[in-house]
Amino acid sequence: MNKVLNIVIAFFKSIYKLLDKIIITPISRFIYNINEKIKGKSYLNRLINRPKFLVYASLALAIIMFFLIDSKVINLVENDAEVITNIPVVVKYNDEAYVVEGAPKTVDMVLTGRKSDIYLAKQLGEHEVILDLTDYQPSNMSHKVKLTYTKSISSLSYKLNPTYANIRIKDKISSLSTVSYELLNVKKLNSKLSVNSVELSKSEVVVKGSEERLNEIASVKALIDLSNSELKEAGSYELENIPLVAYDSKGKIIDDVEIVPGSLNATIKLDTYSVTVPVSVRTTGKLLTGKAISKILINNSESYSIEVYGDKDSLANIKNVPVTVNVSGQGGNDSKSYTVSLSKPQGVKYMSADMATITLSFDDEKQKTIEIKPDTVTPKNLGSGLVANATTNSNIVIQVKGVQSVIDNLKPEDINAYIDLSKYSAGDYDVDVKIDNSDPRLSYVVSNTIGIKISNG
Repeated sequence: MNKVLNIVIAFFKSIYKLLDKIIITPISRFIYNINEKIKGKSYLNRLINRPKFLVYASLALAIIMFFLIDSKVINLVENDAEVITNIPVVVKYNDEAYVVEGAPKTVDMVLTGRKSDIYLAKQLGEHEVILDLTDYQPSNMSHKVKLTYTKSISSLSYKLNPTYANIRIKDKISSLSTVSYELLNVKKLNSKLSVNSVELSKSEVVVKGSEERLNEIASVKALIDLSNSELKEAGSYELENIPLVAYDSKGKIIDDVEIVPGSLNATIKLDTYSVTVPVSVRTTGKLLTGKAISKILINNSESYSIEVYGDKDSLANIKNVPVTVNVSGQGGNDSKSYTVSLSKPQGVKYMSADMATITLSFDDEKQKTIEIKPDTVTPKNLGSGLVANATTNSNIVIQVKGVQSVIDNLKPEDINAYIDLSKYSAGDYDVDVKIDNSDPRLSYVVSNTIGIKISNG
């Protein structure tokens, strides 16, 4: 009430200032000029020189002018138009029994009238647009219904956009739906933390809406925001008022359904998982002919490891942190140093180091012949239901290249030989033997194939 009273007082003060400026002051000047011209006429002179005459005359003329303006005989205030956007629409219907589709959430409105009236209407701020559906019943047909605006100032005219809404009314039904959870803003969680477990306060909720919309629901999820400022360290947290959202099969949010309750609580447990793994150097490109890598140092160490953090399941698959350096044309000098960035393997959130200095030393390349037995060759990518057996009895001959000190320490059991059978079906084949080489100091050349018989298991 006080707000409305203050607005009215401010409005009349502005009217008074306007009247004083355009009516009272000009009239006073007009009468003063007349007085100057009739100073010689005693009767008029005495009348005008009375102390209260100018005040009464100005007030009377002001009142007359006010009524002329108010009745719009004289229009001293220009008409204007202003757009008010995003006015909420109030839909009146039986929301316990029906579902309404097609009703706009907001509308825009153009107000037209005197500037003072528009100003007052904006100050009052009591704009209410109503979509009245109380006389409508559920039907398969759509209805074109006019939206109405409750005027705060009756002298203003208005136009809504949209003016009409095409709506459909359907019976509201309900069903039970299982609730899962979705983690939001995972990247904003402390990179050393991982979600160990989430326990929701309810496993099922009631979803209400039209039969058509309920059939579209593929999942209902509680949206857990990991950017919550409370989630700072490992421990158990109780989160309240977690919003629920229904999704269709394409992952799109279904808005026009009601979920009861609209939010859940959850217990979330955060832990820190880390493993220590070595940094593994790989090379690309070719050294000068006759040269090989004799030593690899990472930050001046032959065995350099770092600590990596992430989810428990992801870390179980991480054996090393690989880094690749280009050795094209190297070998002319005794050594070469590289400053490299360490990239996070899939599933890693944080690493104890993100840079490393790789130093490669070079020496003359030598060769060594090593033989391995056929049964030590591992078949990979064999089709389901198939069995592979070696038909070759002779050993597989492998030429190993590297500096003398490295190849001297290499034993047959250190060589990881395999055959790729992804493109083979049942039958007899001669298959190329490949070497799984994780040591860039060595290179291998296999001089023969292996006979393989593939049969149905």
